[in-house]
Amino acid sequence: MLTLRPAQERGHAEFGWLSARHSFSFGHYFDPRFTGFSDLLVINDDRIAPGGGFPMHGHRDMEIITWVLEGELEHQDSMGHRARIVPGEVQYMRAGSGVRHSEYNASAQHSLRLLQIWIQPQTLGLSPTYQQIAFSAEELHNRLHCIAAPHPAPRHVTLAQDAYLYAGRFEAGAAWQHTFVAGRCAYLQLARGELLVNGIAMQEGDGLFIEQETRLDLLAEHTAEVLLFDLRHVPQ
Repeated sequence: MLTLRPAQERGHAEFGWLSARHSFSFGHYFDPRFTGFSDLLVINDDRIAPGGGFPMHGHRDMEIITWVLEGELEHQDSMGHRARIVPGEVQYMRAGSGVRHSEYNASAQHSLRLLQIWIQPQTLGLSPTYQQIAFSAEELHNRLHCIAAPHPAPRHVTLAQDAYLYAGRFEAGAAWQHTFVAGRCAYLQLARGELLVNGIAMQEGDGLFIEQETRLDLLAEHTAEVLLFDLRHVPQ
């Protein structure tokens, strides 16, 4: 069963320096139909003006993933990390027992666009951790590449939840097939471009709820950037 979540129906917040689209309830946006899916709680599509950003603030017991689409993000946290994140890199922060961080557009001239993702951890009160991994253009080209998983490996970040995250960039006409273990569910976020998924047409910003499916057939109608969340089935 595939259910489309059209981009234009997402929540919207406008603060001048920030224009945000919320796939799930967040902040002042609340829709009882969209309060998360399995352990996936937040996908925010944020556009941050030059010099703008979030000052130091705190989180607890959340798996936080950032995927930059355009521009450069400047990060600082209470664990002592200072970093810049650019397209093709995944940033992961386990908030655990508590962490504070700030996020700013590193440029005074160019806008920043990113997807910020929150996943509910399996265990509360874990020690905070930070990971950042850069992927080559070849790793992401015309395929879905695992960038986050619940088991440690050198080429993805390690989540404290039974969840997998795949990312890919497709050129027009490229096709890819993805299979699932029976009993899993998934959510696909089309970050950019146009895509056919099992015959369903998706536009930039659309999401797709995936239940009781064992295979996805992806066909990029134009260049496309895709995130796919492979999740455990949690009765709603």
